[in-house]
Amino acid sequence: MAAYQMNFNQDFTSLSVLSSTGLRLYSIGGQDKVEEIFAKENTEQIRIVERLFNSSLVVLVTAQKPNCLKMLHFKKKQDICNCFYPSEILCVRMNRQRLIVCLAESIHIHDIRDMKILHSIENIAPNEQGLCALSLNSHLAFPICQSSGELRIFNAHKLRTGMTIKAHDTPLSALTFSPSGALLATASERGTVIRVFCVKNGQRVQEFRRGVKRCVRIASLVFAAGGDYLCASSNTETVHVFKIDARAVEVAELKAIAEVAAKSDKEKTTTTTTATTTTATATATASAAAAEAAAEETPAASWGGMFTKAVSSLLLPAQVSDVLAQDRAFATVQLPQPGLKNICALTRVQKELRLLIACEDGFLYMHEFNAERGGACKLLAVHDLRGALEDVIELQLSESVLKTQSKTLPAALPQQSLTMLKSCAASVLIENPDPVADNSYAGILRGEQADAMSDSAKFRKLCDAIDTPTKLYDERQFPPVAITAKD
Repeated sequence: MAAYQMNFNQDFTSLSVLSSTGLRLYSIGGQDKVEEIFAKENTEQIRIVERLFNSSLVVLVTAQKPNCLKMLHFKKKQDICNCFYPSEILCVRMNRQRLIVCLAESIHIHDIRDMKILHSIENIAPNEQGLCALSLNSHLAFPICQSSGELRIFNAHKLRTGMTIKAHDTPLSALTFSPSGALLATASERGTVIRVFCVKNGQRVQEFRRGVKRCVRIASLVFAAGGDYLCASSNTETVHVFKIDARAVEVAELKAIAEVAAKSDKEKTTTTTTATTTTATATATASAAAAEAAAEETPAASWGGMFTKAVSSLLLPAQVSDVLAQDRAFATVQLPQPGLKNICALTRVQKELRLLIACEDGFLYMHEFNAERGGACKLLAVHDLRGALEDVIELQLSESVLKTQSKTLPAALPQQSLTMLKSCAASVLIENPDPVADNSYAGILRGEQADAMSDSAKFRKLCDAIDTPTKLYDERQFPPVAITAKD
């Protein structure tokens, strides 16, 4: 494991830091406010940690039990349940409805409210890095080929297989969905080109050129909270931010509507109905063509588009014309040194758009982001998260003053014996902790509970951990609304 393993939650409001000394969770409340909210000594050698938005639910995977997923209510310091899988857990993804556990050759889908296993995707192509992505509306993307960048989209809400997309010629190294779930961004092992696809029909919407001279490994690929930017970091010293073309997205969606109309047209049997649907198809196709033509005639791209089309059609081979059509970075950040893994987030901090970079050197960098002109992003603050568990050091560059905040270390989580209650499909076992003795008057009247923790009790604990208490005085405490799953 790297010196410091950093990971943002789904809405970029908190950050987990794993090191040889322990696990810490931080709340990002502002440019100069990064507060420690939980700490746990690393006696179990934790290697994977995920927090569900701003809730109290945290899942852990340790090196001692690599096939065990531990779920806990970190604010109450209570274990909820343990889930055991046939092989090592490589990746965990969560949203408000689903919890995804990715193994090397299978993926398991749980209902996050009661941890019942809903579906298992078996016999997939070996995925040794546990590469997968889950959208807020429960679309799941994962690679299906070791020799090329071919992927599959699976609807984890309706539990049915979707389309297959050949995103790259070489194997994939990064996948991410936009917040709305409408777009999917991919990068290959070469790391020179990043592509964005429409989830509805698999059409390529945009292509970005990260670099030409050298192949790199993409460490972080993430959309901005609004879905209008895409941020990529690698093992080089530069972080790139690309701008999503809203008009290109609109054209892709119109084409998807036209394709659906055309498909329904073929399925009609009567001549009258066929004629009606053909008209609708022609109208949708015309709308898509008009939108595409309008996109080509925008002032910002008129000369460049004309030049690219002329050169690509008359002078240059297809590979060269593809390079000319690729978009460059809208904004960049120069890091202190190359070779380190950096995790990025482009989100609003106290209503201001900020680019956050969490580096495996133990620092959290906060940069200014100008949505109008782009360019180089100015460094605003650095938070040093390398110290002892009780100390958080913050460097405020605007004032050039070093500030130290003392924290009290929360007590370590109690170790509880576990009792197996039931087994699920695909060799997934779920264990629940023994109940705590209830010495209250109501508990005495009910009598002893001999069935350890029932499913209903586990359900209540999970719901309690998942639900995020809202604070009316802080709009950032409201969790993002989960989008209803769509095809």
